[in-house]
Amino acid sequence: NLFLRNSEEKKQAIGLIHRVYLSQLKNSRKFLAHTKTKSEVRGGGKKPWRQKGTGRARAGSIRSPLWVGGGVIFGPNLELYFKKINKKEKTLAIFSALFLKEKEFILVNENQFKLDTIKTKQISEWLTTFNLKPKTRILFILKNSNRFFWLSSRNLKNIQVTTVFSMNIEQLLKAEKIIISNESLDLIKSKYG
Repeated sequence: NLFLRNSEEKKQAIGLIHRVYLSQLKNSRKFLAHTKTKSEVRGGGKKPWRQKGTGRARAGSIRSPLWVGGGVIFGPNLELYFKKINKKEKTLAIFSALFLKEKEFILVNENQFKLDTIKTKQISEWLTTFNLKPKTRILFILKNSNRFFWLSSRNLKNIQVTTVFSMNIEQLLKAEKIIISNESLDLIKSKYG
């Protein structure tokens, strides 16, 4: 259990958090650049001229990389890059990150997250009661997904809303303050603890 304040365990936890965070960044990367090779370019099936007797250099295809309109050698290709992380490692990394961010927790009641209408003003007023500056990066961890709360907060720049079951390591590491309900904390302890 990482709630034991052991410095050696903490070092291992930081290494694990780093590994999981890097894998998340790598897996979220999108490869968009793509060039066609000689075989992918349309046409070029017929030999342009015979092998010998013309005096010209031999050629097998008009789509050779040496020709204008030909394929590209060693160009970027769309490739799926995936770095696997074990489930237990991922949960342990999230739990460790939560433990390291323990001082930034603001505990509230779950009922405070319930909104009847989509009102950004309501959330911004609510944040001033906690004396939080507008530039502070805040993460709300809800027990269940709340559409009204999410829609109300998405127009505020430095606020992210997540649930206990969908939070990731990047959100936890980037947050300066974490607003969490007691019910969510109990659920985290049962899921990750």
